Amino acid sequence: MIRTLFVCTVAILIFSAAPAQKTMGLTITKGQMPYVTLDKNNALHIVYGRGDSIMYISSKDGRSYSFPSLVANLPGLAASSMRGPQIATTGNGLVITACNNQGNIFSYTKDASGNWTKSIRVNEVNGIAKEALMALSADGLNVYAVWLGVSGPKGQAIYGANSADGGRTWAKNMLVYASPDGSVCECCKPSVVVRGKNLYVMFRNLIEGNRDMYLIKSEDGGKSFGQATKLGTGSWKLSGCPMDGGGLVVDQNGNPETVWRREEKIYAFTPGMAEKEIGEGRGCTMATTNNRNFYAWSENGNLMLMKPDGLKINLGKGTLPLVKVMSDQELICIWENEKQIHGSIVQ
Repeated sequence: MIRTLFVCTVAILIFSAAPAQKTMGLTITKGQMPYVTLDKNNALHIVYGRGDSIMYISSKDGRSYSFPSLVANLPGLAASSMRGPQIATTGNGLVITACNNQGNIFSYTKDASGNWTKSIRVNEVNGIAKEALMALSADGLNVYAVWLGVSGPKGQAIYGANSADGGRTWAKNMLVYASPDGSVCECCKPSVVVRGKNLYVMFRNLIEGNRDMYLIKSEDGGKSFGQATKLGTGSWKLSGCPMDGGGLVVDQNGNPETVWRREEKIYAFTPGMAEKEIGEGRGCTMATTNNRNFYAWSENGNLMLMKPDGLKINLGKGTLPLVKVMSDQELICIWENEKQIHGSIVQ
């Protein structure tokens, strides 16, 4: 399998002048809804679901992987349709959050000894995260989790909680945002990025029937938030939930960069600049390095990766890609297809 991945990488280099490329990924393991983080050495850490089991694998180079190990069994683990365990790198190891079908979120930490420890429940109100849609980010020991939470008889709002010790304990839950129309979009995964005291949350709102993406910022580590601002210039009036979140990163200058879907189009957007249409499809994500952005999304069942020069690469069949920059020369895309987790390195 490693040799196959090497051949695919070489093929990308040889045909870099072509308008579109196609490559095949490495099948890593069986599982659903992978999520990825990089540590300070750019090693990969992946969490995913397999039945009621929260599973974990790692890789130093994206070509060979550790044997899958069990983090914990969580009865009723949510691991489908954007719902799945999340992972982040902290100052003292790794932290995972996972939600069950009853709407409760639990966190697990891994220390230097390699042991996983279950912490207290993240959400204070029992069953509040019934949609099991959540996100996680960390910077040092500061960890922040956000989720869609029940608000009122039928509505959903954005809730969050901070951990100051790498996910071992969690502070009081807080309301991050509530729509003036009674609910944010009911089934779209939020995103969060922590950079020092600055914290960004992106979510799909629901105002006057428009299901548009919004960004909200905290400058005190999540203790309070400013006003939510709409992303992009157009609006998407829709009677049902598209079940599609987006991608959020913060560049080296501390500026948020976003990618998301409106109708059948994929747009990249930096606050204060014009939106940019980059393709058609759904389930988009992004990564950034040295002020260069990389985007990935699903288009007609195929995964498309777009480089900063606009070159698009077909990575194969799959959904919900995740992109991470491993070095100045390589990035990796991780995705799921038919309950198998795949990965592909791109030069």
